[in-house]
Amino acid sequence: MSAPAVENQAAVAPRRTQGGLLDPKQLWRSTPDALRKLNPYTLWRNPVMFIVEVGSVFTTVLAIAHSTVFSWLITVWLWLTVIFANLAEAVAEGRGKAQAAALRRAKTDTMARRLLDWRPDAREPREELVPGPQLRQGDHVVVEAGQVIPGDGDVVEGIASVDESAITGESAPVIRESGGDRSAVTGGTKVLSDRIVVEITQKPGESFIDRMIALVEGANRQKTPNEIALNILLAALTFVFLLAVATLQPLAIFSKGVQAFAPNTQALDSHGITGIVLVSLVVCLIPTTIGALLSAIGIAGLDRLVQRNVLALSGRAVEAAGDVDTLLLDKTGTITLGNRQASEFIPVDAVPARELADAAQLSSLADQTPEGRSVVVFAKTEYGLRERSPGELQHAQWVPFTAQTRMSGVDLSEEGGGSNRQLRKGAATAVAEWVRSQGGTVPDQIGDIVDGISAVGGTPLVVGETVAGTARVLGVIHLKDVVKQGMRQRFDEMRRMGIRTVMITGDNPLTARAIAEEAGVDDFLAEARPEDKLALIKKEQEGGKLVAMTGDGTNDAPALAQADVGVAMNTGTSAAKEAGNMVDLDSDPTKLIEIVEIGKQLLITRGALTTFSIANDIAKYFAIIPAMFAAIYPGLDTLNIMRLHSPTSAILSAVIFNAIIIVLLIPLALRGVRYRPSSASGLLRRNLWIFGLGGIVAPFAGIKIIDLIIQFIPGIA
Repeated sequence: MSAPAVENQAAVAPRRTQGGLLDPKQLWRSTPDALRKLNPYTLWRNPVMFIVEVGSVFTTVLAIAHSTVFSWLITVWLWLTVIFANLAEAVAEGRGKAQAAALRRAKTDTMARRLLDWRPDAREPREELVPGPQLRQGDHVVVEAGQVIPGDGDVVEGIASVDESAITGESAPVIRESGGDRSAVTGGTKVLSDRIVVEITQKPGESFIDRMIALVEGANRQKTPNEIALNILLAALTFVFLLAVATLQPLAIFSKGVQAFAPNTQALDSHGITGIVLVSLVVCLIPTTIGALLSAIGIAGLDRLVQRNVLALSGRAVEAAGDVDTLLLDKTGTITLGNRQASEFIPVDAVPARELADAAQLSSLADQTPEGRSVVVFAKTEYGLRERSPGELQHAQWVPFTAQTRMSGVDLSEEGGGSNRQLRKGAATAVAEWVRSQGGTVPDQIGDIVDGISAVGGTPLVVGETVAGTARVLGVIHLKDVVKQGMRQRFDEMRRMGIRTVMITGDNPLTARAIAEEAGVDDFLAEARPEDKLALIKKEQEGGKLVAMTGDGTNDAPALAQADVGVAMNTGTSAAKEAGNMVDLDSDPTKLIEIVEIGKQLLITRGALTTFSIANDIAKYFAIIPAMFAAIYPGLDTLNIMRLHSPTSAILSAVIFNAIIIVLLIPLALRGVRYRPSSASGLLRRNLWIFGLGGIVAPFAGIKIIDLIIQFIPGIA
């Protein structure tokens, strides 16, 4: 297949969902979904709102039979309560559906060049053109520059630059190559250069994009154990309030006369008003607020991860992230920058530091490794030396760094052709041998400096010089793993959250200890092998702790599968992505800390709104009951502290407030309660003071304001 023929099938990069939490357009798009969720078959999974819907149907029948302003207003607001609850869930799902729509645009049924008899040593294997959906596990396909990868798999031959913007939203291409931990490719992404052979690892219809679409839409979102437990608690509370309402014996009360309760509702007999009041009481007193928002809170937690380019394969994984006790973090690329960098120039034999810096910079200009570039930058920033380029120096012969020589340098010649200065920088043994070969000697203090740097986990590089046939050592460059800025503060936050951090590294214990102390982690595992990681996770779990870790290689798969939260890098192998329960599309190992924070925010939000809802229901009970029965039992009027206008306005005000508070809390459910590192007791106190006290005060204020407004409605006493 020619490249132009395939370009039309190029993946379209999805745009991240933007907009306010209650964007009017989003509300409008979500309203049809909210109405569809009125289907009892859909709603019965939320027992609290199912009871409200049943009550709404009941009051609708009574309002049709005995039509009054009071009965119809109650009925309308009860239906709005159910619709608002559905709207909260629909808005949360709508943000995921927008992401899913973008992914569907990225998903293409590409034609694949399947190899019929591929072998690693085959020079020209036969190929056939087949639709991408017909590929099976184990098939091999060839993809060249300009073509779209037809399915998920691993590169088994070649190296290529790949555009993964269809998955990550990041326009910068990435390198994918056979072997190692950067071999996984995703169907729908585009090869920009070279040629690769891909072994298909997906099952038909189960590609990575297919799974992403199903997950961000919420189609595969299963209720977590905590959600199920909370639903059982809410159902139990609903049953308790049903019994509480039944013990009020309203039939006996209202049989004494409708006029005492509602003199302006003569058209409604005592049994009709009793039924409506009963339903209103039940709806106001059961935990409708948290029942309406519970599902939206869970969906929003998944959405917050998606917005950060993390795909959670289950809601349980997000909750587990919030309960994590131990965090396992790879050193390289997570805690440190990944490449060792120059941090100090140590001169010897009274050599001026600036002279050593100048020689180190010159001898590193031909070294294109990250370490070599860091020497050039360090000399510029610390000693004010202007960064030079090889083209600026005439009569210079550059010596590039190679793995064989383990050195880089430059031979500077005079205009006449005579060589008067040679500089070398590299491994201590290599440079020492070069100096001796030039007739020079290596001072004893070099060995002490080199050993001292190695003892603290650094890498020593020696700088040597030959001038007019005289060779000498100028000094030592200290390369070290540079801990990322702000890591110590983040680990301090983890500690305040009660999370123990463990650094995983292949370094020796001495080096590992030095970096661990600088970064501020609680513990470290040095010279770690895959089986060591797995053993550490099992040991932590046996102590009743939840463990989170990141990984990208096939050798990380067992540990990722064992961890309670296993975050696989999208650049990693298919085995790692299958083993983990989250995939980081940006392949940023430090994002594990953000994932833990999002998980805790989800749990805190759920706890805070549950506290608010229960306090809210109790407050409504004491706000409206005295006003309702003051007409029958005048002694209760002293408890009517809000001085509500009448029993009818008390009931109607409570029903209206009950519906409106759901809408007002939707932004908080979607955004989440702001997270601050704190202990469990501190979070409990905060919930009780802010959301518990708020849940008690809000109904009194809200119901009173609504009562002052609706008392002027004709037909409401």
